[in-house]
Amino acid sequence: MTKLIATFFYAGLMRPAPGTWGSLAALPAAAAVYWVFGLIGFALAIPTVFAIGWWATAEETRGKDDHDPSEIVIDEVAGQWIALLPVFIGITHSGAGMLALWPGWVTAFVAFRAFDILKPGPVGWADRRGDALGVMLDDVIAGVFAAVVVMLGAYISHGVLGI
Repeated sequence: MTKLIATFFYAGLMRPAPGTWGSLAALPAAAAVYWVFGLIGFALAIPTVFAIGWWATAEETRGKDDHDPSEIVIDEVAGQWIALLPVFIGITHSGAGMLALWPGWVTAFVAFRAFDILKPGPVGWADRRGDALGVMLDDVIAGVFAAVVVMLGAYISHGVLGI
């Protein structure tokens, strides 16, 4: 069960770039959670995925030298969902269709992957912890950074440019 969770239904076993595959798998899963449970349900799913992911990661890495194996991608799911949260807020408040805000989806994905790969500042700090919490936290922080980028993009697009 922990392998199923940690690899996000085995998306983390895909090669190359399992983290990118995990982030891609997180997109339709996020849409499904939002569609079924709405904005509040999606927002509550994020800390739930974080907690379950932390547990599954700790179990999968217990007694192993590698505390962040590439096949563990549940952390990417938590971070990607944080990056998508402003998109779902926009969808909810505008009443637009889920794909109408496709630039937000693309921005959330690209910004999250960039922060997760480059690991600037606190993202790198969390990554260097060397434990299951660090595995989860670096992607949470990358997700927060990406969410800020999404919000800035929406502000520029809708507020400044009036598009």
